[in-house]
Amino acid sequence: MSKSIAFQGEPGAYSHQACVEARPDHTPLPCPTFAAAIEAVRKGDADLGMIAVENSTYGRVGDVHTLLPNSGLHIVDEAFVRVHINLLGKPGASLDQIRTAAGHVVILPQCGKFLREKGIAPVVSPDNARAAMDVANGDDMTAGALASEMAADIYGLDLLARNIEDHDRNTTRFLIMSREPDFKRRGNHGMVTSFVFRVRNIPAALYKAMGGFATNGVNMTKLESYMVGGQFTATQFYAEVEGHPDDRNVQLAMEELDYFTDHIKLMGVFPAAPRRHEAASD
Repeated sequence: MSKSIAFQGEPGAYSHQACVEARPDHTPLPCPTFAAAIEAVRKGDADLGMIAVENSTYGRVGDVHTLLPNSGLHIVDEAFVRVHINLLGKPGASLDQIRTAAGHVVILPQCGKFLREKGIAPVVSPDNARAAMDVANGDDMTAGALASEMAADIYGLDLLARNIEDHDRNTTRFLIMSREPDFKRRGNHGMVTSFVFRVRNIPAALYKAMGGFATNGVNMTKLESYMVGGQFTATQFYAEVEGHPDDRNVQLAMEELDYFTDHIKLMGVFPAAPRRHEAASD
């Protein structure tokens, strides 16, 4: 029985591309939302989940950070996908005809310069591949979609303009989620430990909590905050550090963090992807 990997979007989405590139031995399972993709893994309908978390141009995918801590899943890998944005149109349409271009709210700012220069109005769609599907199913020759070449092939659309992203290093990072953690691996490019935490309500708690990583030589590569429970005073942090929880310096840093927090939850331990270091030079 073949394994499957759930992703948010329709067939041809960039998340679909990430699944094909990172887990070619898994059958991609499209889901309408991130929550649905996570639920598919949690219920056992899929073995893994491919979840987009941040883009080098747009920034983080905000709603995902509120979903992951309560998902019951574990991060077991990361994947980086070079996002080439293409303007797709109905067969026979020309670039000069296009008046609107639909895409996910995350992708629209990534090619804003091109759209402004061409006088094309951006239109928000639930998903880039869904935008391609809608153009294919419609009869409007002035409507375009912002999507991948995979989407063009799947829905029979013409590529009216290739690689229209504003930045030539435009990359999206994905986390691969599983029902079970895997702490045994040691990656060729190092390991990453991810966790969420809330600091105690005392002066300089965050500053003091971070001190343990500095004094123990642990490199923190990510620290992001977001509110929880609708309270301005309840701030949760998502962090990633280089190293494995079994490493002595990571252990010492986490022990010091524990002293200044009232909640810590390990989210995952996974090998650092080669693209983590290469993405900046693509």
